[in-house]
Amino acid sequence: MAVPARPNGMDQNEEQEEGLFDEDGEAWDPDIDIAPHLLPLAVAAKSGDVDALRVALDNHIGSINDPIEDGETVLHLCCLYGSLSCVQLLVERGANSEIKDDEGAIPLHDACAGGLC
Repeated sequence: MAVPARPNGMDQNEEQEEGLFDEDGEAWDPDIDIAPHLLPLAVAAKSGDVDALRVALDNHIGSINDPIEDGETVLHLCCLYGSLSCVQLLVERGANSEIKDDEGAIPLHDACAGGLC
């Protein structure tokens, strides 16, 4: 299961390269390829912030089932990070709970890995 951009593991004393940062100020790994228009969804999913997710969904032009990374949708990511309130919002908004990622996993698999099961 792919995980959205992780902090790059830099020591606090090391300088961070200029680039994208999540809401905690952690640098996104530049080796992870997330389209800029999907980044707000990924950040909200990672943080479990249902209000940020609601705003990101309202501003998202594409489908709620657009793959973010490795075929995983925002529902996969919210399940993986264990955010029940975000999962509920996504299901209410019509997210497909049967969609498979590149490895053939559905969001339920990520929910079990993330502790929701």
